[in-house]
Amino acid sequence: MSDAKDMSFWGHIGELRGHLIRSILAIVVAAIIIGFNINWIMDHIFFGPTRNDFATFELVNHFSKMLLGEDSIHLPKDFPVRASKLYQQFNVMMAVSIFGGIVLAFPYIIWELWRFISPALHPKERKNSIFVINSVWILFMTGVLCGYYLILPFAVNFGVIFKISDIIIPLYDLSDYTTLFLQVVLGMGVIFLFPVLIYFLTTIGILTPVFMRTYRRHAIVLIMVVAAIITPADVLSMMMAAFPLLLLYEFSILMCAYTYKKVQKAAASLPVVQK
Repeated sequence: MSDAKDMSFWGHIGELRGHLIRSILAIVVAAIIIGFNINWIMDHIFFGPTRNDFATFELVNHFSKMLLGEDSIHLPKDFPVRASKLYQQFNVMMAVSIFGGIVLAFPYIIWELWRFISPALHPKERKNSIFVINSVWILFMTGVLCGYYLILPFAVNFGVIFKISDIIIPLYDLSDYTTLFLQVVLGMGVIFLFPVLIYFLTTIGILTPVFMRTYRRHAIVLIMVVAAIITPADVLSMMMAAFPLLLLYEFSILMCAYTYKKVQKAAASLPVVQK
């Protein structure tokens, strides 16, 4: 432990390189696994939100039948997708494999990050860091699932059912759908890391719970803007994205208040240096 703390700058660089190499290898291995199963992943996961038997649609229609007596969501049987460029399918496969590999390897990447910084921490700090590190990958995965099951299906539903003329025959572009998929799913994963940012800003004394409560209305406007960016132009998808973000902001206020009390308590217990 003492050797880790007394390590030189280049020693730290060498240690960091080892962690980065292992993280990259984890992403590569996960991407290869996805690549070898790309047909099943594309049919059942990637294009899952385009079918009526998707879990979100079945749940919504279940309650719709109970309340209204009929399905409220009914997608067309076919979802025609075109590949307009020669290497478009290959490029999509690479994008899905790489970003999917990052998602699958994310808990391991965070664990490697903790292994790098933990030797420099005090025992009490190391105990608290385990909670923070686990929160990072849990929040990220929660955001990914939220984007996939809660936002993406309604974004697809709006894009499919919206029509300006019956003469127009829908033919969707593969790259457009891929961009929508990654934008919504990965975007929500990153945004769900907001409480972790709040924790660090509160710990170093930049944020306080009073500040977050005072500017709650401003935060709501900003959340609506962010929801509009990561979703298509329809209001339903934007609201479906904004609702969990609003809950996330309220949760962040509670985390800020808890962290602020701990910081104030720790500051009060420090010995007073007399001049």
